[in-house]
Amino acid sequence: MEPPPQSELHEKLGAILEICQKMNSERDLGALLDLIAREATNLLGCDRASIFLLDAGRHELWSKVALGSDEILRFDASRGIAGTAVMTGKTVNVRDAYSDPRFYTAIDGQTGYRTRNVLAVAMRNQQGEIIGAFETLNKHAGSFSQRDEESLGALASHAAIAIETAQLIGELRRSQDELARQNANLWREVESKYSSHGIIGTGQRIQQVVRLVERIRDSLVNVLITGESGTGKEMAAKAVHYTSSRARRSFVAMNCAALPETLLESELFGIERGVATGVNPRMGLFQKADGGTLFLDEIGDLSLTAQAKILRVLQERVLERVGGRTPIPVDVRLLAATNKDLDAEIAKGAFREDLYYRIKVIHIHMPPLREIREEIPLLANHFLKEYCRETGRGVMEFTPAVIRQLINAPWPGNVRQLRNEVMRLAACAPGNVITEDDLLEGLPTLRKPDPKPAAAGRTASLKQAIEELERRMIGEALAETRQNQQQAARRLGLSRQGLINKMKRYAMAE
Repeated sequence: MEPPPQSELHEKLGAILEICQKMNSERDLGALLDLIAREATNLLGCDRASIFLLDAGRHELWSKVALGSDEILRFDASRGIAGTAVMTGKTVNVRDAYSDPRFYTAIDGQTGYRTRNVLAVAMRNQQGEIIGAFETLNKHAGSFSQRDEESLGALASHAAIAIETAQLIGELRRSQDELARQNANLWREVESKYSSHGIIGTGQRIQQVVRLVERIRDSLVNVLITGESGTGKEMAAKAVHYTSSRARRSFVAMNCAALPETLLESELFGIERGVATGVNPRMGLFQKADGGTLFLDEIGDLSLTAQAKILRVLQERVLERVGGRTPIPVDVRLLAATNKDLDAEIAKGAFREDLYYRIKVIHIHMPPLREIREEIPLLANHFLKEYCRETGRGVMEFTPAVIRQLINAPWPGNVRQLRNEVMRLAACAPGNVITEDDLLEGLPTLRKPDPKPAAAGRTASLKQAIEELERRMIGEALAETRQNQQQAARRLGLSRQGLINKMKRYAMAE
C-alpha cells in the first residue's frame, strides 16, 4: 500500500487537531459524545460513529442510540465488534459485518439500521486503562483503510481524555449540587428549629424569654444570659443568633471556665508564629466569629486581665494576636452567659463594671427547672421523641405515674439533667412504655423518702454523716460542672488539689 500524499496527511492531522480543540472546550458529557460522533463521521467519511463506554461494575457497554438522543443502549461488554475491541485492546476492522461471527446482529435489530462494515478501536485513559470503544459504521466508499484505522486511533486517544474530564466535571457538579441541596436542607432544619427559637415551654416564664428573643431579632446589641447550670443558656444564645441577620454566619462558642488562664488569651485572640518554639500561627475565636456571633459561656470565670482585653475588642473592634503588633479589625456580636451573680462579683472586685455594662445591653434570664415544673411533661416528651428519632426506635411514652415522679424530682442539674435522665430511661426501658419500675431503678434521687423515722440504734455517727454529706456535695458539684474539677472545687470552696484528695479518700473516680 502506497503511503498517502504529504498534503493529505497534513490535512488529516489538521482536522484531528481541530476536533481535539472542539472536544477540549465541551464539558457536558452528552454533548461531548454527540460532538465526537459527528466529527468522526466527517473525518472518516462514513455513515455513523458511536462511542461505547465501559461500565466495569456491571460488565456492560453503553452508548446513545442516536445523535442527540437520550435513549441508552446497553449490552454485555464481551459481545459485538465493540466488545471485542474492549476485551482485546486491539483495532478491529470488519469488511463484511454479517459474515463475521463477532458481529452482534441484535443491535441492528434494536436500532433498525443495516451495518455493512465496521471499524472499532479501544479507548484508553491516561493510565492506559480501557474505558470503552470507538466504533464507526459503513464507509461511504468501499471499506475502512489502514489510514482510517490510524485516524480513528488518534482521535480515540484524545476523546478518552476529554470524556474522562467531562465525567469528572459531571461528578463534581453532582457532588456540588448534592452539597448545596444538603446545605439548603440543613439551613431549613436550623431555621425551622429556631423559628420557635428551640426554647421549649408554654408557661409565662419561658414565653417571656421567647418574646424577648423575638423583639431583639433585628438588633445586633450584646446580650447577657444568666441562669443556673443546665437551664439552657447556650440554647438561648443560639436562638438569638439564628433569628438575627447574622444567622448564616459563624456561631462560635467557648466555655471560659474550661481553659486554664495561660491558654485563654491565645484561644480568644490567636497567636503569631515565633512566640514560642514550635508554635504555629493560629486564628483566635474572635476572628473565627468575624461577621457572626461569639458566645462566651461562664464569662464570670474570666480573669480581670482577660476581661480588660475583651473590653478593648468590644470598644475598638480590633484585636492583636499574642505576640503580634498589627491590629486586626473584627465585627463580632458578643453573647455572654454566666451562672454567677455578676453584681456580687463586681462588689468583690472580681468582675469589671465597665465590661458588665458593655455585655448587658439586653439581659435574658433562664429560670431553673424547679421554678417551671409545669414545663417538665412537655420537655420530657420532647426529649423522648428526640431519642426515638435519633436511634430509629419506635414511638415511646411515659405512664402518668412516671410523669408525676419527674415533676416532683429535685433536678439540681435542671433541663440538662432531665434530658440525660430521659435518655437513660429510654435506653434502658425494655418496652415502648416507660413505667415506674424503669424510673426507680438506679435513680434514688427520684424515690420518695421513707416516712418512718430511723430507729435510734441505727442513727449514723456525726463523722459518717459529714462524710456522706461531703460525698453527695462533691458528686453534685461535679455533675453540675460536667466533671470539671477546677469549677467544682471553686463551687465547694476548695482548691483543686483539696478536691482531688477528698475524691481519693472517698474512692470517687477522678
